[in-house]
Amino acid sequence: MAKAKYHLLTCAPLTGAEAERIGLVSLCAPEAELLGQARAIAVQLAAGSRTALAFTKRSLNHWLRSAWPAFEHSLALEILCFGGSDAREGLSALKEKRTPNFS
Repeated sequence: MAKAKYHLLTCAPLTGAEAERIGLVSLCAPEAELLGQARAIAVQLAAGSRTALAFTKRSLNHWLRSAWPAFEHSLALEILCFGGSDAREGLSALKEKRTPNFS
């Protein structure tokens, strides 16, 4: 939660390697190795127990569905902010390469 708050509140950019390190993504790979790694993972999954994989996916998806109301609330608030004066000021400041002046 601490890292999520930090990145959501500061909008600090992060690399793929950093995203992997903090658990935001499962795997980070150089572009030249990406397809090979994806295929290796697909082969590994295809060789696994279909039942075990299905039950694991079902359990994880159930957890995600239980968190849906919080995600939906967060998304709704974010969308509301897009039409506000802060969003317009932030975009103008970005285009004009200046520090935003939020009221």
